[in-house]
Amino acid sequence: MSAKFHLAQVNVGRLKAPIDHPMIKDFADNLDRINALAEASPGFVWRLTGEGNNATDLAIDSDPLFIPNLSVWSDIPSLGAFVYRSGHVEIMRRRREWFEHMDLYMALWWVPAGHTPTVEEALEKLAHLEAHGPTPAAFTFKVPFPAPSGEVVAPELDECA
Repeated sequence: MSAKFHLAQVNVGRLKAPIDHPMIKDFADNLDRINALAEASPGFVWRLTGEGNNATDLAIDSDPLFIPNLSVWSDIPSLGAFVYRSGHVEIMRRRREWFEHMDLYMALWWVPAGHTPTVEEALEKLAHLEAHGPTPAAFTFKVPFPAPSGEVVAPELDECA
């Protein structure tokens, strides 16, 4: 992967109850562990945080239940290894317990190295993906696109569900 570009990822979710509700307890109790796992993973560059060590207080559209997860990675294989082949999988498999169903909740896109994406930018990428399907501007693990520098990329298949 060229050092000129990094991979940004967003996933959003609408909690079924407030973050401090007993229904959400297992999710909330694992946030620090999973975030530490991400930060220690090869290829991790940056992640969005709010007042705490996570982004659960950064509600989208003033909806305290609609929360973002936004991070930057060196490349698709590094993010894929964290998402699908680490301790993250055990929590991701349980997402339906804590989050409402959404047809589209995740997007990937390339950013210049050193760029810190915003929640607004991430939501625009999700909207682009929804309107146009996977393109170089916003794509998925299953239909990836190379960085603007032209590296070949292979799909990362969802191995958790």
